[in-house]
Amino acid sequence: MSKKLLIKTWGCQMNEYDSSKMADLLNAANGYELTEEPEEADVLLLNTCSIREKAQEKVFHQLGRWKTLKDKKEGVVIGVGGCVATQEGDHIRERAPFVDVIFGPQTLHRLPEMIKQSQSDEAPVMDISFPEIEKFDRLPEPRAEGATAFVSIMEGCSKYCTYCVVPYTRGEEVSRPMDDVLFEIAQLAEQGVREVNLLGQNVNAYRGPMHDGDICSFAELLRLVASIDGIDRIRFTTSHPLEFTDDIIAVYEDTPELVSFLHLPVQSGSDRILTMMKRPHTAIEYKSIIRKLRKARPDIQISSDFIVGFPGETDKDFQDTMKLIKDVDFDMSFSFIFSPRPGTPAADYPCDLPEQTKKTACTSYSKLLTHKRCATLV
Repeated sequence: MSKKLLIKTWGCQMNEYDSSKMADLLNAANGYELTEEPEEADVLLLNTCSIREKAQEKVFHQLGRWKTLKDKKEGVVIGVGGCVATQEGDHIRERAPFVDVIFGPQTLHRLPEMIKQSQSDEAPVMDISFPEIEKFDRLPEPRAEGATAFVSIMEGCSKYCTYCVVPYTRGEEVSRPMDDVLFEIAQLAEQGVREVNLLGQNVNAYRGPMHDGDICSFAELLRLVASIDGIDRIRFTTSHPLEFTDDIIAVYEDTPELVSFLHLPVQSGSDRILTMMKRPHTAIEYKSIIRKLRKARPDIQISSDFIVGFPGETDKDFQDTMKLIKDVDFDMSFSFIFSPRPGTPAADYPCDLPEQTKKTACTSYSKLLTHKRCATLV
């Protein structure tokens, strides 16, 4: 009888990608087959996200439910991975000692060994280190599931926005070698994949080592991916305005495989707030990027993210953001009410803005875009 694996995934597309690789890895190494029924599972893995408020408590609530299953069924292994595991590894061990394996986004490739060790030692195993690109060298061959696929081209972020935990939970920016990325996509194309979504916390910071010692830029990578037989459509997630350079914009002009959609988070239309966020661009610079993009690809659709109620935000800052929304005329927008992430500089910023004021501002952003598709996440 085959062993069963359940993976519960929270968070971004990077986490979805990582979870699919966990499943492939454990299937190849130990024959685990996926199940959606917790009661059937021999291994229960939780791939976590620390972006949202109360992310840690959400993890412990889920672990409490799984502990009941572990108490009823001998030999069940519980593992916690993802960004909360990196951030709260020691706390998880203290508060949930029944968890067998704790691993970070960069150590998921060690899961088979970690699970085996936890079973033989009958003691929890934790590895939340940052071995850079090693995980991609240890993962099984890519396996297509339909005509679309996600491919990670880089890990981490080195921008250190004051509100963001990513540099602390996924490490700094590390790009996969160009040949590795292209080979994975070519393998997927041979299996019938026609649309590929390139993933990274900041994909336009991609600087992939080449076999001749040179460095491949993101713009160059896009053109190379477009040249792979069978690949008809290319998407990517997510970008940062700082490195959205003219050579990337030029790809929109001459590469039809690149879809006419871009998600480019701006977070605020106030230069003062952008400085406090450590976002090294201005509202005018952001609008300049959008103008160039629309000149290169007139039918392009643009979406963005906004943080509402950042510490110290005034009505003037709010009005500046409203002006940017009007000027850019986004096709879609996502608004998030600020919640402090432990360990980030912004968590220590004084914030006396009433909660209702934040919600009202979030609603105002939404109403401004009622003629477009707009999602407000509170």
